[in-house]
Amino acid sequence: MRPAAALAERLGLPVRDLDLLQQALIHSSYLHEHRDLAVGHNERLEFLGDSVVSLAISNALYGRHPGDDEGVLSARRAAIVSTAGLARLAGRLSLGDFLLLGEGESQRGGRRRPALLASAFEAVVGALFLDLGYETTSDFVVGLANPELTSNRPLGALKSPKSRLQEFTQRMSGERPLYRLIEAVGPDHDKVFRVEVVVAARVLGVGEGHSRRVAETAAAARAIEALRNSPGELAGQAEGAPELVAFGRTGGDGGAAEDGVDEWEAFTAAAPPRSEPWQEFDLDLGAMAAREERRGDSSPHEPEAAPGDGK
Repeated sequence: MRPAAALAERLGLPVRDLDLLQQALIHSSYLHEHRDLAVGHNERLEFLGDSVVSLAISNALYGRHPGDDEGVLSARRAAIVSTAGLARLAGRLSLGDFLLLGEGESQRGGRRRPALLASAFEAVVGALFLDLGYETTSDFVVGLANPELTSNRPLGALKSPKSRLQEFTQRMSGERPLYRLIEAVGPDHDKVFRVEVVVAARVLGVGEGHSRRVAETAAAARAIEALRNSPGELAGQAEGAPELVAFGRTGGDGGAAEDGVDEWEAFTAAAPPRSEPWQEFDLDLGAMAAREERRGDSSPHEPEAAPGDGK
């Protein structure tokens, strides 16, 4: 069975143009290595799908959060259409399993790479739009993103741990957190990074991940918990700080769940979550910023970059 046919079966949609859906699954690295087997890659479909996703999510948020102003709606949308948000939606479809990648990209873990998964998801949405029309495609996108769309989390809780930690430390002392790489072990295609975060000459958290960015995010999350729960100069100032709202996973109703670091790490592997929890994502406060995050020179799949780090 072709990947497109298998994916169509997984989607449960009346896909008519399997060739178009197949193109949505072709990464440029595959086309480079198999020019005789593929007529094109998925980047044009990705361009189209980006707009379809944004409109579908914007419309759904507008209807479901009548009390939110433009700024909060933009933040909620950015959380969903950011690289992290779209990669999570792709994970719910196990989209990485269906992608056609070049051998090198596949060996480097491309099927788990958030930026690649986010782009592929947009391409699939673009193909569905051309094949089935906007209404069916929009219903599909909105249904898949329902946990995020129905969340009532406040604006501050939508920001990533790195953004929240930086906002707090700059407000309290004018200092930015310093992230230091402790070690990086393992083969290039499956390397594990260990990072510590330092504030006012104190190590507040240590995190690990399969990219430096993920390790920094985990370290920031642990630093937030340290500031909330431990006595000390910074923690003494932390009481009531909105930036230090408890970090963790939440269910669709916005209720707190268990610690979020492991879930963040699971996200990077694009594993379908056990309970489809709403999760705190790296985001900027506008759709354009979210696009720049994914497309620009400092896109989030680069280990050194992350929102809230002076991008």
